[in-house]
Amino acid sequence: MSTPPERKALLQIHFCVLLWGFTAILGKLISLPALELVWWRMLIVVVVLLAWPPLWRELRAAEPRTLLVFAGIGVVVALHWLTFYGAIKLANASVAATCMAVGPLFLAVLEPWIVRRPFDARELVVGLVALPGVVLVVGGTPAGMQFGLVVGVVSALLVAVFGALNKRYVERGSPLLVVGVELAAGTAFLTVVALAWRGEGPWLAVPGPRDAWLLATLSLACTLLPFTLVMHALRRTSAFTAQLAVSLEPVYAILLAIVLLGEQRELAPSFYLGVAVILGAVFGHTWIKLRGAPA
Repeated sequence: MSTPPERKALLQIHFCVLLWGFTAILGKLISLPALELVWWRMLIVVVVLLAWPPLWRELRAAEPRTLLVFAGIGVVVALHWLTFYGAIKLANASVAATCMAVGPLFLAVLEPWIVRRPFDARELVVGLVALPGVVLVVGGTPAGMQFGLVVGVVSALLVAVFGALNKRYVERGSPLLVVGVELAAGTAFLTVVALAWRGEGPWLAVPGPRDAWLLATLSLACTLLPFTLVMHALRRTSAFTAQLAVSLEPVYAILLAIVLLGEQRELAPSFYLGVAVILGAVFGHTWIKLRGAPA
């Protein structure tokens, strides 16, 4: 039976996962295009972090090569968020969240190559188990949303890439340094993309009052707050428990989309059956990967 500190840590992690589940909902509610949405989200977090003096001390102490590595990963993070919110705009929150559930399966294939560890064939089996679920999800998604589904799968691939890269290089810097440099680089990258894409026209839309409040909630309540809580909670719970809880994020997001947005009216029952198959494979992957994790 878990101790009170462990129970508190587990509740904290579930609370954070619930907050992350709201990112898809907020992405649907914010009227800005995906590029502007992601740029403002990143910029708000970066501005808050730059006001934190310890970050400046770590930046001065870090090696230039380390900063360059995290900056490169930040570009991948920006592309992930851009495609994630693009999937929401092109389809809906449920479709985008379902695509994120495929991320751990991509990670099972990519992580051994990126982190340079032996490949576990059992992880590939888990990925194959998920394929019928993918077929059901595609069949249950309206034709007008299927391009959004493709963009969401690209986003899931990108989240697997930067997840594996972070795992390989994260020990080179503190979480504060990693997040600060990655998001700052991502903001700079999206600024260049926006300037190149929009040319001399208005290169980024300014959010109205409603969008500004939603963006502040997305950036602070659904990004900075859960990140901080998870860093503390992981010190008091096992890696297995934490990863199992994080795997619930698509579940929370889809349930929230049903309750708050009524998205079940837009999708066929086979979509949700496919979601169940994919999530079953994700939990199977989590079990295979972390069953030997220390308590």
